[in-house]
Amino acid sequence: MLNRIWSRPRGEWTRVLRKELPAVAARMVEELVRDTPAFAEVTERMGKDMAQAAVEQALLLALGLRGRRTGAGRTTATATVPRPRSGGQVVTTMPGARARQALFAALAEDRCLPEQALAELARQAGCPLPERVRAVVLAGSSSTEAHHVGLHLTAALGQGLLGTVDTDVCLLVPDPGPETRPALTAVLGGRTAAVGHAVPVADAASSLRWARRLLTLVPPGAAPRPVFVDDHLSDLLLLQDESLARALSARWLRPLEGLTPRQSERLEVTLLAWLESGGAPEAARVLQVHPQTVRYRLRQIEKLFGPALREPRMRFELELALRSRRLLAQSRRLRSRAQGRARAVGATVHPLGLARQARVNGL
Repeated sequence: MLNRIWSRPRGEWTRVLRKELPAVAARMVEELVRDTPAFAEVTERMGKDMAQAAVEQALLLALGLRGRRTGAGRTTATATVPRPRSGGQVVTTMPGARARQALFAALAEDRCLPEQALAELARQAGCPLPERVRAVVLAGSSSTEAHHVGLHLTAALGQGLLGTVDTDVCLLVPDPGPETRPALTAVLGGRTAAVGHAVPVADAASSLRWARRLLTLVPPGAAPRPVFVDDHLSDLLLLQDESLARALSARWLRPLEGLTPRQSERLEVTLLAWLESGGAPEAARVLQVHPQTVRYRLRQIEKLFGPALREPRMRFELELALRSRRLLAQSRRLRSRAQGRARAVGATVHPLGLARQARVNGL
């Protein structure tokens, strides 16, 4: 393509480029989809047309050319230098809705775009980039329903980027300060949602990742309401690596291995309540049993773990191990229920599958 461009007089470069660029970009997309799994996944989510448009823009950037959109939706270009150069900025204009999709994808998938590129996408999307954002992940009986809820929330908040990650409908909303949480709580009302922690806009993918993780930990049974990553930071931190969490539990809870499952569970619950509350009467109130029952169990626990139970470091490690085991068990139960629902759905006559089951909020 470059040889054909440069073999022509400079006045014909734009015409040749306009003719050649779409075919070159389409071929590049086909080869990247075939050979690069990560690119194939992104292309499946954003669509082949948008992927081709992104490749066209990348080619314009590499050529040091300035792009624009024609009425037919194709990228055309005007040469600004006699030869390709490194650097430059893509200023291809996209329709507002498409630019918002591209901006959401760039932030949600952590593409590490330069600040200038993000700022240009934000300008085209009509969404000025805030300093800090939060992710909101919505749960619904169907992705269509959740998408409608997302549109309603975006309108109610007056700002925000709406998009989809896998099957989850998500929003990225500005976080100007402490007033953001009560505002989100009021807007979300009794809807099922997980709200990520506030992060710099460049780290939006992190807020989104942990909001989605929190939503998977929400058990059924409680009234629908928003849950916030801020309230479950330690739990999510413990589950960051499930293999390490299991190793921690295995190391510190080994003295319980000789007990029956019922005995072990009773002592684990008592020990965790005691560690978290600080005393037998407080633990008894949490467990709704008599304080003497707690003291009896604590004597059993001390026989198993020895005097080291009084050491601050061991108590800290034990609390981490107990909480890890509880969270892992909860996560296994939820995954098992989800797999059971998936099998039930697969057994019915619905060739295209059913929408996701609604998840009820509350930990």
